[in-house]
Parts: sequence; structure tokens; C-alpha cells
Amino acid sequence: MVKNYLKIAWRNLIRNKSFSLLNILGLSIGLAVTALILLWVSFELGFNQFHEKKDRIYQVYNKYTVDGEIWTWNSTPKIMASTIKKDYPEVEEVSRYFYENVFLFSQGDKNIKSNGTIVDPSFLKIFSFPLVEGNVETIFEDVNSLVVTETFAKKMFGDAPAVGQIVKVDNTDNFKVTGILKDLPGNTEFNFEYLIPWSYLKQKGYDDEHWGNNSIATYVLLKESTDYQTFSEKIKPHRKAYDKGTPDMVTFLYPYTRSHLYSEFENGVEIGGLIDIIRLFGVIAIIVLIIACINFMNLSTARSEKRAKEVGVRKVVGARKKALVWQFLGESVLISFLAAIVALIVVVLALPSFSELITTELTIDWKNPWFWGITLGIILFTGFLAGSYPALYLSAFKPSAVLKGTFKKINALVTPRKVLVVIQFSVAITLIIATIVVKKQINNVQNRKLGYSKDYLVYVQMEGDVEKNYASIRSELLEGSIAASVSKTSSPITESWSNSWHFEWKGKSQEDKTLVHRLIADDAIIKTLGLRLLEGRDFNLKKYPTDSTAAILNQSAVKLMGFKSPLGQTIRDNGIDWHIVGVVEDFVFNSPFQKIEPMVIEGAKAWFNMIHIKYNPQNRLADNLAATEAIFNKYNPNYPFNYEFVDEDYAKKFADEQRIEKLASLFTILTILISCLGLFGLASYMAQNRIKEIGVRKVLGASVSGITALLSKDFLKLVGIALLISIPISWYAMNQWLREYAYKIELSWWIFAIAGLLALGIAFVTVSYQAIKAAKSNPVKSLRTE
Repeated sequence: MVKNYLKIAWRNLIRNKSFSLLNILGLSIGLAVTALILLWVSFELGFNQFHEKKDRIYQVYNKYTVDGEIWTWNSTPKIMASTIKKDYPEVEEVSRYFYENVFLFSQGDKNIKSNGTIVDPSFLKIFSFPLVEGNVETIFEDVNSLVVTETFAKKMFGDAPAVGQIVKVDNTDNFKVTGILKDLPGNTEFNFEYLIPWSYLKQKGYDDEHWGNNSIATYVLLKESTDYQTFSEKIKPHRKAYDKGTPDMVTFLYPYTRSHLYSEFENGVEIGGLIDIIRLFGVIAIIVLIIACINFMNLSTARSEKRAKEVGVRKVVGARKKALVWQFLGESVLISFLAAIVALIVVVLALPSFSELITTELTIDWKNPWFWGITLGIILFTGFLAGSYPALYLSAFKPSAVLKGTFKKINALVTPRKVLVVIQFSVAITLIIATIVVKKQINNVQNRKLGYSKDYLVYVQMEGDVEKNYASIRSELLEGSIAASVSKTSSPITESWSNSWHFEWKGKSQEDKTLVHRLIADDAIIKTLGLRLLEGRDFNLKKYPTDSTAAILNQSAVKLMGFKSPLGQTIRDNGIDWHIVGVVEDFVFNSPFQKIEPMVIEGAKAWFNMIHIKYNPQNRLADNLAATEAIFNKYNPNYPFNYEFVDEDYAKKFADEQRIEKLASLFTILTILISCLGLFGLASYMAQNRIKEIGVRKVLGASVSGITALLSKDFLKLVGIALLISIPISWYAMNQWLREYAYKIELSWWIFAIAGLLALGIAFVTVSYQAIKAAKSNPVKSLRTE
């Protein structure tokens, strides 16, 4: 019986090649999109899940109420780890993690810059990063121990044994390789190629016991018998027992396995994060697949007249409805299998480009039985879902009605096919609107006034001998007309690396805990960055030696501090009184999508990490860079010259939104394509059913354009209904999305108008082909008596 069904299904596919091709094409697109999204979703859901003790690993978080709002953050003081280990017997291990750093490693003439971090010895006891060589109990015994990954060992030592090798770090201290780690998997939030013991940081004097210095991550491994909920209550008052400056601060542990997906908090409550994007695109995958199935239903039922006689004959000779249902489902599953083969080929070919688009390297584990099991399940699900309605519809034909030709309801006001088309285009229009809104929001923010000039501006990290030779480097850049201006800073202009609510100024309320950002800078910072000076002057240490303790405020800081005449006023930070010498216009230093926060630019009596160079625009940029590299190689020969363009760095801030826009555009195009296939099938069905009516109209003198308009208007009505449904849905969804941004667009009426006209135009072009074809057909053939 099954063999017979397959034979019939295959013959039907061969006999109706164009119909079969459209069905397979539609389903393969839906399956390919679903597969790509599920591969990404599976990868993201697997983040941080490979650790053996994952259910007992937690990261230390803080909560603090500021102006009635609960702030939540996961950076902690360095001293916190030891106090937790000392005070709570429920804690098995605790480790600090000093956020990733780039160090220079040297051996002989070989120099390599690599990204790594500093941790406690217990780090590898908490997290499952297997050692290829070395003993987890002893690898960090020496203060100058170094544990590296296989990739690092290969880059540094080639094929020679790595353990026991001596390398110099940042041209200062020698380290001995004591262990080799397997390369980190792609689905971990950590990113390091080397580990250095915390004792080295302490030896260098960079460890501190200051509770206000939230600068590292702290991870805790609870003992197996510990109840998380009970311990969470117990640890709440831990920080305020030690941190007298913030007595109301609450300590809590957050499950490490949730940190990747649930990273956003609002008023102290977890509200989501990446999981929201995953859910969104998971829903999109399901929707695209369902639309592909709807397309299959439309195309299958459009052939109802051709299959009706077959059903009638089968029923007359004794076929039961159940057998016919299984026959049509079998045909659907067969098409689903063929579509799956095409989809797998598409996925393999598209996977590199898709991985690049989402900035995540995805792979297919062909040997994993779960992959094949899920693939088979999706194929069967798709086959049964797509074939269910056609099977029930076709098998329900009554032989007597078929023979009389009365089984068709040509002019029914509401039919399942029309409903399905409305659903398809409702989704398509919603995606069109979403794509337009996202693109418009990105363009709007990209055109936002920055408050500084990013053209011809680069920054270089101060490392090695750069700091001690800074005066010479700056002098040669300026005197050689390579640079128009040069300034040292504590961070790139595109980021804020330091902030505090402990700033003091005259009239400040003790209850005011507003975060104020700080940027440290030396001479000519306004000139170098192209800031707009509103009052006062730039830093000039040569003319005003006291500018080492001077400060420049942005407008938001002036407003916060309530200064009517800010020049000459004094603010206090880190035990230093800073006198205000200038006010600049607000400039974007963090997310361009959010409001600009208060910023204080402090003078040279602080720390520096970067050099900003404003190049001379009269020279070729390539010449400027080559000359700069030569100068840095002269004064800092052991380090490669690396730089970042400020405009490129700023552009990276739009990466997430641009990724969403590109994905939305891609899925919109595919959804429209699949919807058009369904509309094409329905147009073919309607033209076929009204072929005699068209013949009569042509005999009576109807024009081709008139018949085309007659056949097209019904479909355009369906698209119009879809438009009415999609507008309120998309308006609500886009308003919710825009709520996340302080700097955002308004939803204009023309966005919905463009989406509607675009959908109507696509629908008209799709339908008009069948309508014109029917209108041009020979009425003699259509009116011929059978």
C-alpha cells in the first residue's frame, strides 16, 4: 500500500513539473531559513553549558537604590572574593577574573601580542577548561606561572614543547609556561589565550582592598549540599557589612548559566537580554516555515479540479476517505523530503555568509544523531502540516458533486485560501514595516550630532616605552606636520572607562547618586577631539601649570551641578580639587542611541592609557600612518604599531542594530517570495475556475486590461485586508522596540504607506501575469464543449 502511494505521488510530481517545482522551492526556502535560525539558536542556548559544575557556578552581583531606582551590576571590588570565602562555609571555591588584557610576549626575536587575563588558582577548578599538559593543583604555584592555550603555544613556540619555556611579558618579567589548555570552545563568554595567577597582580601592587573600586568579576562555586535560595538570602548583607560608603548595597549571586542570555536588569529585576532576540528570530523561523506550508496548501488546493475526478473515481471504486487522506499526506511528505534535500544544500552554501552576518561561526555536526533526528522531525512535521489541509480538502469531495461539477465555490466571500493569503501578506507587510523602521532608526542615529570631529582622528594604546617617550613622539608628530594636534587620554573618545557617583560640588545633595563619567586628558584635548567650546578655554599646561588639576565639563554635567557660572568653580574627585576652566557642548561617548550623561574631563594629574592623534588633512592618510609608525617603532621598538580609527570604532556601535536590520531585510524578502508563490497559485486557480466566464466576456467585447483589472481586484482586496491587520500590529511592535532607545525616531504615517504600496505593487505584479495570460487566451478553446 505504501509503495503504491509513493508511486502515485512520484507520478503526480513528474506529471506536474511546474507545480512540483513551485512547491519544492517554497518549502525549501522555509526549511532553509528555519535550519539556519535553529543552528544559531542552538549555538546561543548552548553558551556556558559545557562546564561540569555549571549548576553550582554563580557570579557575584550588586544592587543599589539610586533616586528610587534599583541599579544592578556585576563588577565587584578585588577584596570581595576573599571575604566571601572567609565568611561563608557554603562556598567551595571563589575566583576573581581581571577582565581581558592584551600583553606582549617575547622570546628571543619573536614578539606576539595576545589577549588573556589574571585569575585566582581556583579558576580552573570552577570552570571546565581542560588541561592538555600540567596539573590543575600546581600550575599556579609560582607567581610567574603562565598557562596558555594550544593556539598560543603553537604561535609562540611552533612544534617545540611549550611547558617549561620562558617568555618575557611586556618586556618586564619572565614567566614560565606551566600548563597548556585546550582551545576555548566558541560558546563561552570568556576570551583568553593565557592565564596569569592573581599573586602576580598583587606583587606588582595592583591589588587593593578598596570597596569602591568595582573593577573585576567574581565567581563562586557553591558546595553540592547548598540550597541556592537559602544562601541568596544569607549573602545579601555581605557587602554593606564591609563597604561603609554604601551601607544599603545588596549582594546577590546570579546563575552563571543565565548570564549570556539574561543580561539585562530593570529596577533590580531580570528582564531579558539576548534571549529576547533569540525568541524573536525563533518566532520568525516558525512563521517563515508556516508561510511556506501555507504556500503549499494554496498551490495544492489550486489544483483541486484536476484532482477532483481522481478522487471521485477512487471513491466510486471503494476508496475510503482515510486512505485518500494518507495518500495526499504521503505526497506532501515526499515533497517535504525533496525540499529538505534542496534546503540542506542551500544551508551548506549559505552558512559561511550567514555566520559572517551574525558574527558567529556556525557549523553543522553531521555525525550528531540529534541533528538527523531533529531534521527528520522537522521534515515530517512540515510534510504533515503542509499537507493536512489539502488532504482533508481533497479527500472530502463527493463523487456525485464532482460528476455534476458543483463541488467548487467560485464566488465564496470567505474561503480558507483567501484567509491564508491574508495571513501571508499580513506577516510580509509587518516585516516590511519593521525593516523600514529599523533602517530609519539606524540612519537617524548615525546622522546624530556627535559633538566632536571623528575625521582624521586615530587613537593608539600607550604601552611599552610610549609613556616615557611621549614628549618626543608628540614633538615629532607636530613638528613634522604629520599631526595637527596630539593628546593623551584615559580612554578612547568612543567609550567611557571610568565613572563615579562620589563626585562632590557645592550644593550637592547627600542623596544624589547620579553617575558622572570622567575622561582624563592633557594639553589641547578640545583641539584634538574637535570639541565645541562654549565657555572658557582648552587645557594648556605650558601656559597654565595648574591645568594639571583643571577640569572641563560638558553641558549635562553643568546642568546636573546647577552651576550658573561654572568657570572658576571647584569639584572634588578622588581626593583632588579640580577647578573648572571650560565648558564644552555635549558629545557622544557611549551608546549613540542613548542620552548623553554628565562628563568631567580632568587634567593631567591622573592616569593615561591612550594617545589621540588628529592628523594633518593636507597629507595623504597613508603617508601620515606610515610616518607615525616609523616614529613609534623608533621610540617603542619592541611593540607593533597598532591604531584604531575613531570613525570606524564609532561605526561598530551600530553593529547589533545593523545585524537586526540585515536579518529582517533577508527574512522579509524570503517571506515576500514565498507569499508571491502562494498568490501565484491562487491566481492560477481563480483564472482556471473563471476561464469560461473570461471567454464569454471576451466574446462580448471585454478588453484585456478590463479582464486583468477584474481578476486582479479580488487579490488586491486581500492585500488591503492584510494591510489593515498588519498596521496596528507593526505599530505596536515597533513602538515597543523603540522604547529601548532614548534617542529615537517617531513612527511616521509614510512608513506604513510605503509598506502598503510596496505590498500592493508586489501582489499586482504577481497576479497580473496570470490575469493577462487568462485575458489573452483564445475564447474558442475555453468555450468549447467537452
